[in-house]
Formats: sequence, structure tokens, C-alpha cells
Amino acid sequence: MRDDADNRRVTITRTLDASRELVFRMWSNPELLTRWYAPRRCRLEVLLFEFREGGEFRYRIREPDSSGCLCSAIFTEIVAPERIVYTMCFADEQGHFVTAKSVGADPDWPDRTTVTVTFVEKDGRTTMTLQQTVRESVAKRTGAYPSWLEIIDRLAEEVSR
Repeated sequence: MRDDADNRRVTITRTLDASRELVFRMWSNPELLTRWYAPRRCRLEVLLFEFREGGEFRYRIREPDSSGCLCSAIFTEIVAPERIVYTMCFADEQGHFVTAKSVGADPDWPDRTTVTVTFVEKDGRTTMTLQQTVRESVAKRTGAYPSWLEIIDRLAEEVSR
């Protein structure tokens, strides 16, 4: 029998010192995304950004040694400035979805995950909640969870400038 913690999905909540509109814009503008949507040691390359339901966000997170992770996300729900939902997968150079196994990901990492980000403003501050449909234990083991924490730290820095 699995521990409840092992079955828990990734959920990260953070209150940012910025309006909901600004935080939402940071997620919906590719030029702004390049400032924060990667761990500090990495760089985000936006290859395609169609911010609409059914649109694609294709990107590479480039490591310092020039290796990288190529991903494709399809926006499934956008409710400005309240919520963004996208399905995320690994991709090949042409942007086709590929299996997690084919790129050498952890055997427990799902081929597709759904990321839901919600924004609630109160007194000029925004509480952002990010959820990803992967077991928290897997996300911690693979480094995805600490990467999200670092990415959100970078977002907090950007919106407070």
C-alpha cells in the first residue's frame, strides 16, 4: 500500500507582492517568461508561443553545458486573469510529443502532465497556486519540484522589481 504522501500531486502556493494582472501577464507574454521560467542555472528558449486555448507553447530549457529539455505544452484553458491550464509533454525537434521514456526520464514520470495555475488577488497581492498532475514524490526525486520552487522564486523577484 502506498503512503498518502506518495500519491499526493504537486501543489505549490505562493503569495506575490503584485497585482493579479501583472502575475498573469508574466505567464502570458513570451518575452517576460524568458526572464524567469527556468531554474537559475538554465536559460529558457521560447520556440513557439500561441497564447490561446488550443495554442502551443514549445520551449527548451537549456542547461549551462548546452544540453536541454525540449517540451511542448498545449493551452487547454485560459481565463484571464484567473487561470491558465496546459498539458505538457516532452517533444522532439519538430514539436511532436514523445514519451518520457524515449528521452530518458524517470520511469515513473508520466508521458503527459497537466499544469493548472490560478491567481487570486487580495489587497494588491496575488496568491498563485500551481498544480501538476505528477506524484509529488516523483517530482521531488527527479528535481522537477525543486525546479518549480526556484522558478517561482524567480517570478517573485521579477514582479517585485
